[in-house]
Amino acid sequence: MTQAGQDRIDIAATAVALAAEAAELQTRVTALRRELVDLDERMRAVSAALHRRARVTFSPSLPASPRRT
Repeated sequence: MTQAGQDRIDIAATAVALAAEAAELQTRVTALRRELVDLDERMRAVSAALHRRARVTFSPSLPASPRRT
C-alpha cells in the first residue's frame, strides 16, 4: 500500500473515532442538562418552602411559631 493510501485509511479511522467520541459527549451533555433541570426544580421547591415558612414565622398577623431543633 502506498503512503497516500495509508494516510487516507488513517484519516478515515480518525474521523470515525472522533465521530464516536462526539456522539458520547453529546449523550453526556444531554444527561447533564436533564440533571440541571432536575436540580433547578428541587432548588425552586426548597426556595418556595423556605419563603412559605418565613412568611408564616415572621408574619405580623400571626404569633411566631415555636422553633423546633
